[in-house]
This record gives sequence, structure tokens and C-alpha cells, in this order.
Amino acid sequence: MIEKKEIGLEKTVLLGIITQDQDEEKLKEYLDELEFLTYTAGGNAVARFTQKMDKPDPKTFLGSGKMEQVRHYVEENEVSTAIFDDELSATQERNISKILGCKVLDRTNLILDIFAQRAQTSYARTQVELAQYEYLLPRLRGMWTHLERQRGGIGMRGPGETEIETDRRIVRDKISQLKERIKTIDKQMAVQRGNRGKMVRVALVGYTNVGKSTLMNVISKSDVFAENKLFATLDTTVRKVVIQNLPFLLSDTVGFIRKLPTQLVESFKSTLDEVREADLLLHVVDISHPNFEEHIASVNKILGEIDSSDKPTIMVFNKIDAYEPEPLGEEEDEKTAKHYTLGEWKKTWMGKVGNNALFISALNKDNLEDFKKRVYDEVREIHVTRFPYNQFLYPDYNYEDMS
Repeated sequence: MIEKKEIGLEKTVLLGIITQDQDEEKLKEYLDELEFLTYTAGGNAVARFTQKMDKPDPKTFLGSGKMEQVRHYVEENEVSTAIFDDELSATQERNISKILGCKVLDRTNLILDIFAQRAQTSYARTQVELAQYEYLLPRLRGMWTHLERQRGGIGMRGPGETEIETDRRIVRDKISQLKERIKTIDKQMAVQRGNRGKMVRVALVGYTNVGKSTLMNVISKSDVFAENKLFATLDTTVRKVVIQNLPFLLSDTVGFIRKLPTQLVESFKSTLDEVREADLLLHVVDISHPNFEEHIASVNKILGEIDSSDKPTIMVFNKIDAYEPEPLGEEEDEKTAKHYTLGEWKKTWMGKVGNNALFISALNKDNLEDFKKRVYDEVREIHVTRFPYNQFLYPDYNYEDMS
């Protein structure tokens, strides 16, 4: 649970359900992440409501009794927004809005809103706008009127501020225009990538907020925006990096997340092309996060969806300075994963990864020499394979004297 009481944040409540596929502990993890997403978007989660159900109610997601409990809390505490951890149907969103009398968002809408805030370039803004319109299209009927949308705040950015009852045909036309604009930019970006020549390409991938941008800054000696919020980096940044006398291209890509909206995966296709066309992936993991193994699985799932799961990959376990195993409780007989020291973790499945598992702190620059050495070795091997006549240029070097 995140402690944050900043003045001016939008007051919100979070809602989720416990099912056979999602027990109470798993729901807590998701709601913790939803709270961080809410904070990133500019909200303060003041309460959580959960209910055990076989499946969501098709009309109101939660049961009628629970919804009445939420309504009382919203009214008594002047809550402006209710955020659900799962995607709501148009019918559910419409019915819940009538009951609660406040803005109703789902996880997808919240993530789209964060992307709308974070988009800096024209291309990123176009991608986000496309994703928002595609999300909006099936939800046009019965949504907030134009005047109600002027409230602003979380979930109200981008196309949500336009006339919401616009004819579906106009919205479809807008989607077609945005897709054509993205196709044009995609072609331009493909030419740009082609103009980089045959330099080895390395891409940083990983869950959101694992320290990719911080690592990018340390390695490339550049100034990429890094912040302790989700999706601090949205636009892909590419830098030329030189370790010893070996140059390569390093790209910092958008962070992945569980339940990543399909609209974003599609609209950010070109951004993900940086991953598809990379020769080497650096999969950065926040090992201090209690659910880092799930984060790895989520990233690997998305890599599989974009046909990039078979690329050479180095696992980079970051934030070792922040890692602290939980002490063994009095009623606990044996250690579990949450009690492992870093040394014990290295003896688990991580040990099977061999020299493709590195443990660093990008913030404190711990073990960065080992990191640079391993990356150099891998990039050099790829480079020599591509340009065999150049291998005399990159002999073994003094690892204590690295760029």
C-alpha cells in the first residue's frame, strides 16, 4: 500500500473481485498496482472494496448489496471517481455510473489516461489517441454528456473531452484517419531504422518502473527522463553507446504491465518494432519488488505476442540495493521465496540462466563493470558474426578501463 496524501489529488475508490482464478492475495497485489496507477494519473485511493464472486455481475460487476455500500461511501466522503481493476463492458459502466453518481473508470481507461498524460511527441500522442478512440467506440451510447465531461481529471483527457455522443460513423472515420497517419509515420520510422546501418541493436525491455531509464542514463551518459511513477517513459529513446571501442545502439522502450490494453499493444506497434528488430534484449527486472517473478512472466508473454521471445536475452536484476528478504515468522517452519537472500535466489532457477543473469543497482552503480563486460561480450560476438573482417578491431580489452 502506498502512503501518499498530497493535497490536490483526485479522491478515488478502488474495486475488485475475488474469484477461483484470482484469490484474495492475488487481488491485493493487483489493487496495489492499481493504486500506483491511480497515483500516477493524479488520484489518491482512499478506500478499497472487494467481493468474492464466481464471476462479475453482468449488469453492475459487483453485487447489488456491495454496490449500495460503495454508493454510501462515495456520497459520504465526496469521492469523485470509482476505478475497477478489470475492464468493464459498456452496460456495466453505464449502470454503475447511475448508481454511484460519480465517474467510473476501469483499468484499461486508467492506463490509457496515463499514456495520454505521458505522450510527449506527436507520434506518441497519435498512438494514444487511436487507442482511446478504439476504446471509446463501443461505449458511445449512454456515456457522459459533453457538459459533464468538462469536469476534467482522471480519464477525461484526449478524445474524452470531445462531443461524446458523436455519431459512430464520425468516430470510425477518425480512427481511419489516425491509422493512416500512423502508417505514414511508421514508414518514416522504418526508413530511420534502416539508415542506422547494420550497427548492433540492443533494447531494454521490462515491466514498468523497473529502472530501465536510469540504466539507460548510466550506460549512455544521456539524460532520459526517469521518475518513480509508472510509464515515466513512453516514447522510445535510442542512443549510440560505446563500450571500449565497440559502438552499438541502445533503445529504451515503453514499460510493460499486466493486463496491458490490447488497444495500446496494437497502436504502439511501431514502438515495439524497436524490440522486434533488436539483436539483443536486456530484460530489466526490479528484484526488490515482491512480485518480480510475475512481472517477468508478463513481459515474456508480451514478447511472445510480438514474436520476440526467441531473441538472445540477458536478465538484468536491478535494484539490488533495495532488496530485503522478509524475516522468517515465528509460526513459519521453512523458508519460501519471500525469505530468500540474493545468494539463495542465485541458487534457484536464476542459476540455470548462467552468465545471462546479472545483479546490479543502476542507481548506485553497483556491479556495472560486470554488466558492461557481459554486454560487450555479447555485442562483440554479434558484431563479429556480422562483420567477420572487423574482429581484429575488438580484441579482449582491459575491463577496468571502460567508457
